[in-house]
Amino acid sequence: MNFIDYYKVLGIDKTASQADIKKAYRKLARKYHPDLNPKDKEANRNFQQINEANEVLSDPEKRKKFDQYGKDWQHAEEFEKAEQNQQYSSNYRGQRFSGEQGGGDFSEFFASMFGGSQGAGRNTRQVKFRGEDYNAELQLDLIEAYKSHKKTLTVNGKSIRITIPAGIENGQTIKIHGHGGPGVNGGPNGDLYISFSIGDHSLFKRFGNNLYATVDLDLYIAVLGGEITIETLNGKVKLKVKPETQNGSKVKLKGKGFPLYKSEGQFGDLFISYMIKIPTQLTDKQKELFTELSES
Repeated sequence: MNFIDYYKVLGIDKTASQADIKKAYRKLARKYHPDLNPKDKEANRNFQQINEANEVLSDPEKRKKFDQYGKDWQHAEEFEKAEQNQQYSSNYRGQRFSGEQGGGDFSEFFASMFGGSQGAGRNTRQVKFRGEDYNAELQLDLIEAYKSHKKTLTVNGKSIRITIPAGIENGQTIKIHGHGGPGVNGGPNGDLYISFSIGDHSLFKRFGNNLYATVDLDLYIAVLGGEITIETLNGKVKLKVKPETQNGSKVKLKGKGFPLYKSEGQFGDLFISYMIKIPTQLTDKQKELFTELSES
């Protein structure tokens, strides 16, 4: 795995404050959000990497380990415990390393110390190592993402049942603890990271927690006003149309949008745009009436 410099990913330096990290993350997340780049695989990869960088650098403990150990920051605890036990060859005692090496030389030392050299002997077999993290992608449609539901996945031949919270976003990643690769020498299992790919809907477009839809409106209702029935993701609703409604007019249905992630009972809004339908196959009488109206 190539070393990824999370500071470069967010376009900040190592002295950046938490506020700087948050600001940089929000700016890039908006730019590369999958909803704004639905068919751009590169943008989706960037979005996932931005989320990964933010998860590490916005956590003071994780950031400290990343700064010190670089690429191998996830193995920092194992290294520190092994170093404290002083169970290694004297060839390695007294050596010190820092994140300035960017995970390169340190990684080679790390590999040799933890099983790659004969000098490690039987003591290295006693060192416990965390298993590898797994990554997977799960595809959902908008209806599935609208409601909390359970899904069974098969990972390395094992079935696991997970709960997917309502309001999950396209490109969002969640962690399933302990369902990654097996640990070494009795060490803990790695974790499973699931990224979600949410497909488009035929009627609704989603941006954040809001939904947008275009509804055809009969010319006569647009002129005279009336009542129509429209579809939402939570069933049909009746909507009053004001007289003299213009083509392209928009109305907001509060609370009829998408549920907020892990915020039960809270929803975004649904925005409806009217597209007025011009009648066709008019009778001669109807044409006369329109002519009279145009001349009045």
